[in-house]
Amino acid sequence: MRRVLGLAAGLVAVMATTGVAIASENRNVPPPATVAAQPAPVDTIGKIEQIGQLLDYAGAERTKTFHHPGASYMKVHFNRMLLLPGDYVTVSKPDGTDSEVYSGDPGRALGDLTEGAAADNGRWAMSVDGDTAVVTMHTKGLDPGGLRGRLAELGVSVDRYARGYTKSERDAKEAADRRAKADEARRTGQEESVCGRDEKEDAACYKSSDPVPYARSKAVARLLINGVELCSAWRVGPKNRMFTNHHCFTDSYDARNTEVWFNYECAVCGGWDTLKTTKVWGDQVLATDDTLDYTLFTVQNFDAITRFGYLQLDVRAPRKGEELYIPQHPAGDPTKIAMDSPFERNGNCSVADPSYYGYDAGTDLSYYCDTEGGSSGSPVLSRATNRVIGLHHFGGCPNSGVRIDLVYDRVGSLL
Repeated sequence: MRRVLGLAAGLVAVMATTGVAIASENRNVPPPATVAAQPAPVDTIGKIEQIGQLLDYAGAERTKTFHHPGASYMKVHFNRMLLLPGDYVTVSKPDGTDSEVYSGDPGRALGDLTEGAAADNGRWAMSVDGDTAVVTMHTKGLDPGGLRGRLAELGVSVDRYARGYTKSERDAKEAADRRAKADEARRTGQEESVCGRDEKEDAACYKSSDPVPYARSKAVARLLINGVELCSAWRVGPKNRMFTNHHCFTDSYDARNTEVWFNYECAVCGGWDTLKTTKVWGDQVLATDDTLDYTLFTVQNFDAITRFGYLQLDVRAPRKGEELYIPQHPAGDPTKIAMDSPFERNGNCSVADPSYYGYDAGTDLSYYCDTEGGSSGSPVLSRATNRVIGLHHFGGCPNSGVRIDLVYDRVGSLL
């Protein structure tokens, strides 16, 4: 399958930080009803580099440049941000583009990052594409009571950064992944998640030929969690509400360290260039559940993503044989849609089992729509109604998603 270079490279299965057993797109064989699902190995799209850099009021330096040759993206982590009123920090590319502003003001991207928050591991900044990020502390020149001279501990500290794999690292990783998949296929007799030939297509391929699924795919977002981990998510209903999996993240702290990318899709079918992406931060987790593997959350700067629309739920039991499609971000790639399957007589993937074993008996519907690591959290839509009937979370051919009617029973009042 073609891979988009840069931030999209790599396969990932995201592990929750809560210590509970988790579902994963990379799980290969669905468990029998008497066996609990087991976590799959964690995979990443980059690495965390530990550093220690400080911008303070006592020194003359106001800019730090972080560079890792060949990295596909850079993402700095602040473990301290103590600024005087009106001062702020930007993180940008070297040419000043993709600039984001951070301060201690309420509602900013870093919210109320104080010493207490810093002790709680701080906060990630938004990623920038490419191998260089520039952090600049902007001061207003105000110095009430001579604070700058007396309080050198004020300032901004960057303790680490996440960076995407270089090309050589991506090549080595993809080769290792292929070997691991081949070994697993020999062991189980199944391919992992891609069932036979990969039938997923760029969303743009359906823009004219099948415009309704294309339009629905606009509501599906790519998640970058804690710097290096991937999942998919989608907007549900007209309010500020998003669904992903419980195994992607479970609390508001991780939500606020998650980038939510809308409009990340190829500009043309089979192309490499992407449309201009809109990135916002996750915000508050409203509900989460490990058995049904869902997390319902909100985003910051909601007005920036309303133009991409939302999905509606089809609150009913799925029917065997009904046709499906899954818009998703497999391996973090620009939006793809899984719709076709060589396993079905008419060529369209469909419900194989409407009462499949997930984390419990009968919680899932199964299908042979192709998915990959990073597809976790994608919506499963009925072709008949173009509404969501499942929340994808397992691979294994058949792959499976949690029945949305069961999820609605838990969170309907919050939607």
